[in-house]
Amino acid sequence: MVSNKIINIIHSDSNLSLETAKLLKEKLLKLGYYVSDTFDYVAELIICIGGDGSFLRTMHKFQFPDIPIIGINTGHLGFFSDLLPEEIDDFLNKYINNDFYLQEISPVEAIICTRTDCISALGINEIVIKGDKSRTVHLNISVNDKLMQSFSGDGILVASSTGSTAYNYSVGGSIIDPRLNVLQITPIAPINTTAYRSFTSSTIFPSNATIKINPEYNYENSIVIVCDGEEYRHNGIVEVVFYLSELKIRMLRLEGYEFWNKTIKKFL
Repeated sequence: MVSNKIINIIHSDSNLSLETAKLLKEKLLKLGYYVSDTFDYVAELIICIGGDGSFLRTMHKFQFPDIPIIGINTGHLGFFSDLLPEEIDDFLNKYINNDFYLQEISPVEAIICTRTDCISALGINEIVIKGDKSRTVHLNISVNDKLMQSFSGDGILVASSTGSTAYNYSVGGSIIDPRLNVLQITPIAPINTTAYRSFTSSTIFPSNATIKINPEYNYENSIVIVCDGEEYRHNGIVEVVFYLSELKIRMLRLEGYEFWNKTIKKFL
Protein backbone atom coordinates (compact mmCIF):
# COMPACT_ATOMS: atom_id res chain seq x y z
CA MET A 1 0.00 0.00 0.00
CA VAL A 2 1.47 3.34 -1.10
CA SER A 3 1.78 5.79 1.81
CA ASN A 4 0.70 9.42 1.59
CA LYS A 5 1.32 9.91 5.35
CA ILE A 6 -2.23 11.11 6.10
CA ILE A 7 -4.14 9.31 8.88
CA ASN A 8 -7.71 9.86 10.09
CA ILE A 9 -8.26 9.24 13.80
CA ILE A 10 -11.93 8.91 14.80
CA HIS A 11 -12.82 8.32 18.44
CA SER A 12 -15.73 8.08 20.85
CA ASP A 13 -16.17 10.53 23.73
CA SER A 14 -15.09 8.24 26.56
CA ASN A 15 -12.09 9.29 28.64
CA LEU A 16 -10.12 6.22 27.58
CA SER A 17 -10.83 6.93 23.89
CA LEU A 18 -9.77 10.56 24.24
CA GLU A 19 -6.55 9.59 26.03
CA THR A 20 -5.80 6.88 23.47
CA ALA A 21 -6.42 9.26 20.55
CA LYS A 22 -4.09 11.87 22.05
CA LEU A 23 -1.31 9.31 22.60
CA LEU A 24 -1.75 7.81 19.14
CA LYS A 25 -1.60 11.21 17.47
CA GLU A 26 1.63 12.06 19.28
CA LYS A 27 3.22 8.79 18.17
CA LEU A 28 2.07 9.21 14.56
CA LEU A 29 3.41 12.77 14.38
CA LYS A 30 6.81 11.59 15.64
CA LEU A 31 6.82 8.99 12.87
CA GLY A 32 6.25 11.68 10.25
CA TYR A 33 2.52 11.18 9.65
CA TYR A 34 -0.05 13.94 9.34
CA VAL A 35 -3.22 13.55 11.41
CA SER A 36 -6.06 15.57 9.94
CA ASP A 37 -8.30 17.62 12.25
CA THR A 38 -11.24 16.91 9.91
CA PHE A 39 -12.02 13.76 8.00
CA ASP A 40 -9.72 13.55 4.97
CA TYR A 41 -11.03 11.42 2.10
CA VAL A 42 -7.55 11.00 0.62
CA ALA A 43 -6.06 9.59 3.83
CA GLU A 44 -4.33 6.23 3.64
CA LEU A 45 -5.87 4.84 6.83
CA ILE A 46 -8.72 5.34 9.31
CA ILE A 47 -8.05 4.41 12.93
CA CYS A 48 -11.31 4.17 14.86
CA ILE A 49 -11.07 4.27 18.66
CA GLY A 50 -14.08 3.06 20.62
CA GLY A 51 -16.37 0.04 20.41
CA ASP A 52 -18.34 -1.62 17.66
CA GLY A 53 -20.90 1.21 17.76
CA SER A 54 -18.16 3.76 17.08
CA PHE A 55 -16.95 1.74 14.11
CA LEU A 56 -20.44 1.46 12.59
CA ARG A 57 -21.22 5.16 13.16
CA THR A 58 -17.92 6.15 11.54
CA MET A 59 -18.60 4.15 8.39
CA HIS A 60 -22.17 5.43 8.06
CA LYS A 61 -21.28 9.05 8.88
CA PHE A 62 -18.55 9.24 6.24
CA GLN A 63 -20.52 7.22 3.66
CA PHE A 64 -18.43 4.06 3.60
CA PRO A 65 -15.16 5.60 2.36
CA ASP A 66 -12.74 3.61 0.22
CA ILE A 67 -10.02 3.85 2.87
CA PRO A 68 -8.66 0.92 4.91
CA ILE A 69 -9.81 0.99 8.53
CA ILE A 70 -8.63 -0.58 11.78
CA GLY A 71 -10.13 -0.30 15.25
CA ILE A 72 -8.71 0.17 18.73
CA ASN A 73 -11.14 -1.21 21.29
CA THR A 74 -11.98 1.01 24.26
CA GLY A 75 -15.57 -0.23 24.41
CA HIS A 76 -17.14 -3.54 25.38
CA LEU A 77 -17.25 -6.43 22.89
CA GLY A 78 -15.03 -4.86 20.24
CA PHE A 79 -15.64 -7.36 17.46
CA PHE A 80 -14.57 -4.90 14.76
CA SER A 81 -11.58 -3.69 16.76
CA ASP A 82 -8.43 -5.76 16.46
CA LEU A 83 -6.28 -3.77 18.90
CA LEU A 84 -6.17 -2.75 22.54
CA PRO A 85 -4.67 0.63 23.59
CA GLU A 86 -1.59 -1.10 25.00
CA GLU A 87 -0.88 -2.64 21.59
CA ILE A 88 -0.40 0.67 19.75
CA ASP A 89 3.40 0.46 19.55
CA ASP A 90 3.29 -3.08 18.15
CA PHE A 91 0.64 -2.02 15.62
CA LEU A 92 2.63 1.00 14.43
CA ASN A 93 5.74 -1.11 14.01
CA LYS A 94 3.86 -3.66 11.91
CA TYR A 95 2.09 -0.95 9.92
CA ILE A 96 5.33 0.82 9.02
CA ASN A 97 6.83 -2.51 7.93
CA ASN A 98 3.75 -3.46 5.85
CA ASP A 99 3.15 -6.47 8.08
CA PHE A 100 -0.59 -6.51 7.43
CA TYR A 101 -3.16 -7.39 4.80
CA LEU A 102 -6.51 -5.97 3.69
CA GLN A 103 -9.71 -7.96 4.08
CA GLU A 104 -12.70 -6.84 2.02
CA ILE A 105 -16.18 -7.22 3.46
CA SER A 106 -19.48 -6.66 1.67
CA PRO A 107 -22.38 -4.81 3.32
CA VAL A 108 -26.03 -5.72 2.84
CA GLU A 109 -27.79 -3.29 0.51
CA ALA A 110 -31.53 -2.69 0.40
CA ILE A 111 -33.70 -0.83 -2.06
CA ILE A 112 -36.73 0.41 -0.12
CA CYS A 113 -39.62 1.16 -2.46
CA THR A 114 -42.63 3.17 -1.36
CA ARG A 115 -45.66 4.11 -3.44
CA THR A 116 -43.80 7.25 -4.62
CA ASP A 117 -40.07 6.48 -4.82
CA CYS A 118 -37.18 4.12 -3.96
CA ILE A 119 -34.40 4.71 -1.44
CA SER A 120 -31.11 2.83 -1.05
CA ALA A 121 -29.80 1.75 2.36
CA LEU A 122 -26.67 -0.06 3.54
CA GLY A 123 -25.94 -2.18 6.59
CA ILE A 124 -22.49 -3.51 7.48
CA ASN A 125 -23.94 -6.03 9.91
CA GLU A 126 -27.60 -6.23 9.05
CA ILE A 127 -30.79 -4.57 7.88
CA VAL A 128 -33.96 -5.38 9.79
CA ILE A 129 -37.64 -5.02 8.94
CA LYS A 130 -39.73 -4.95 12.09
CA GLY A 131 -43.07 -3.73 13.36
CA ASP A 132 -43.38 -0.15 14.56
CA LYS A 133 -44.19 0.05 18.29
CA SER A 134 -43.60 -3.71 18.64
CA ARG A 135 -46.51 -4.62 16.36
CA THR A 136 -46.62 -8.03 14.72
CA VAL A 137 -45.80 -7.83 11.00
CA HIS A 138 -46.92 -10.01 8.10
CA LEU A 139 -44.36 -10.20 5.30
CA ASN A 140 -44.14 -12.16 2.05
CA ILE A 141 -40.53 -13.24 1.49
CA SER A 142 -39.27 -14.23 -1.98
CA VAL A 143 -35.81 -15.38 -3.05
CA ASN A 144 -34.88 -14.96 -6.72
CA ASP A 145 -38.55 -14.16 -7.45
CA LYS A 146 -39.86 -17.38 -5.88
CA LEU A 147 -42.06 -17.08 -2.79
CA MET A 148 -40.26 -18.67 0.15
CA GLN A 149 -42.71 -18.00 2.97
CA SER A 150 -45.41 -15.74 4.32
CA PHE A 151 -43.88 -14.63 7.60
CA SER A 152 -45.64 -13.44 10.74
CA GLY A 153 -43.79 -12.28 13.83
CA ASP A 154 -41.74 -9.42 15.21
CA GLY A 155 -39.59 -8.98 12.11
CA ILE A 156 -37.01 -10.26 9.65
CA LEU A 157 -33.25 -9.67 9.81
CA VAL A 158 -31.02 -9.88 6.73
CA ALA A 159 -27.36 -10.16 7.69
CA SER A 160 -24.03 -10.19 5.91
CA SER A 161 -21.43 -12.81 6.85
CA THR A 162 -19.65 -10.12 8.86
CA GLY A 163 -22.88 -9.33 10.71
CA SER A 164 -23.56 -12.96 11.59
CA THR A 165 -21.97 -12.45 15.04
CA ALA A 166 -23.99 -9.32 15.83
CA TYR A 167 -27.80 -8.95 16.24
CA ASN A 168 -28.20 -12.01 14.02
CA TYR A 169 -26.45 -14.21 16.58
CA SER A 170 -28.54 -12.74 19.42
CA VAL A 171 -31.78 -13.86 17.76
CA GLY A 172 -30.55 -17.37 17.00
CA GLY A 173 -28.88 -16.94 13.62
CA SER A 174 -25.83 -18.90 12.50
CA ILE A 175 -22.24 -17.70 12.82
CA ILE A 176 -20.72 -17.49 9.33
CA ASP A 177 -17.04 -17.30 8.50
CA PRO A 178 -16.61 -13.84 6.86
CA ARG A 179 -14.58 -15.43 4.07
CA LEU A 180 -17.92 -16.83 2.83
CA ASN A 181 -19.87 -14.18 0.96
CA VAL A 182 -23.48 -15.04 1.78
CA LEU A 183 -26.76 -13.51 2.90
CA GLN A 184 -28.60 -14.82 5.94
CA ILE A 185 -32.30 -14.36 6.71
CA THR A 186 -33.11 -14.75 10.39
CA PRO A 187 -36.66 -14.54 11.80
CA ILE A 188 -37.28 -12.44 14.90
CA ALA A 189 -39.87 -14.07 17.18
CA PRO A 190 -41.68 -15.93 14.37
CA ILE A 191 -45.25 -17.11 14.91
CA ASN A 192 -45.66 -20.79 14.17
CA THR A 193 -49.19 -21.93 14.96
CA THR A 194 -52.17 -23.50 13.19
CA ALA A 195 -53.06 -19.97 12.01
CA TYR A 196 -49.60 -18.82 10.88
CA ARG A 197 -46.64 -20.86 9.61
CA SER A 198 -43.13 -19.36 9.55
CA PHE A 199 -39.60 -20.74 9.46
CA THR A 200 -38.15 -20.68 12.97
CA SER A 201 -34.48 -20.90 12.01
CA SER A 202 -32.19 -18.80 9.85
CA THR A 203 -31.68 -19.60 6.17
CA ILE A 204 -28.52 -18.91 4.20
CA PHE A 205 -28.28 -17.92 0.53
CA PRO A 206 -25.40 -17.42 -1.94
CA SER A 207 -23.91 -14.03 -2.70
CA ASN A 208 -25.87 -13.59 -5.94
CA ALA A 209 -29.27 -14.13 -4.30
CA THR A 210 -31.91 -11.40 -4.44
CA ILE A 211 -34.32 -11.30 -1.52
CA LYS A 212 -37.63 -9.43 -1.81
CA ILE A 213 -39.87 -8.67 1.14
CA ASN A 214 -43.36 -7.31 0.62
CA PRO A 215 -45.49 -6.27 3.59
CA GLU A 216 -49.18 -7.11 3.45
CA TYR A 217 -51.22 -4.08 2.39
CA ASN A 218 -52.44 -3.28 5.92
CA TYR A 219 -48.83 -3.10 7.19
CA GLU A 220 -47.30 -0.67 4.68
CA ASN A 221 -47.23 2.13 7.26
CA SER A 222 -46.47 0.06 10.33
CA ILE A 223 -42.97 -1.24 9.59
CA VAL A 224 -39.57 0.21 10.48
CA ILE A 225 -36.26 -0.32 8.64
CA VAL A 226 -33.25 -0.64 10.95
CA CYS A 227 -29.73 -0.42 9.46
CA ASP A 228 -26.97 -1.32 11.93
CA GLY A 229 -29.16 -0.16 14.81
CA GLU A 230 -30.39 3.10 13.24
CA GLU A 231 -34.15 3.30 12.64
CA TYR A 232 -35.71 4.74 9.49
CA ARG A 233 -39.41 5.25 8.76
CA HIS A 234 -40.96 5.59 5.31
CA ASN A 235 -44.63 5.88 4.46
CA GLY A 236 -46.28 3.37 2.16
CA ILE A 237 -43.50 0.77 1.86
CA VAL A 238 -44.53 -1.79 -0.74
CA GLU A 239 -41.29 -3.70 -1.26
CA VAL A 240 -37.76 -4.02 0.10
CA VAL A 241 -35.14 -5.75 -2.07
CA PHE A 242 -31.95 -7.06 -0.46
CA TYR A 243 -28.67 -8.14 -2.01
CA LEU A 244 -24.96 -8.04 -1.26
CA SER A 245 -23.57 -4.64 -2.19
CA GLU A 246 -20.79 -4.23 -4.74
CA LEU A 247 -19.27 -1.68 -2.36
CA LYS A 248 -16.34 -3.09 -0.38
CA ILE A 249 -15.16 -2.09 3.10
CA ARG A 250 -11.44 -2.66 3.51
CA MET A 251 -10.45 -3.89 6.96
CA LEU A 252 -6.76 -3.66 7.81
CA ARG A 253 -5.75 -6.92 9.48
CA LEU A 254 -2.42 -7.57 11.15
CA GLU A 255 -0.66 -10.84 10.42
CA GLY A 256 -1.91 -13.44 12.86
CA TYR A 257 -5.54 -12.29 12.80
CA GLU A 258 -7.91 -15.29 12.85
CA PHE A 259 -11.69 -14.95 12.88
CA TRP A 260 -12.46 -18.12 14.82
CA ASN A 261 -9.87 -17.41 17.53
CA LYS A 262 -11.55 -14.02 18.01
CA THR A 263 -15.03 -15.54 18.00
CA ILE A 264 -14.14 -18.09 20.66
CA LYS A 265 -12.48 -15.40 22.79
CA LYS A 266 -15.47 -13.08 22.57
CA PHE A 267 -18.30 -15.58 23.03
CA LEU A 268 -16.99 -18.52 25.06
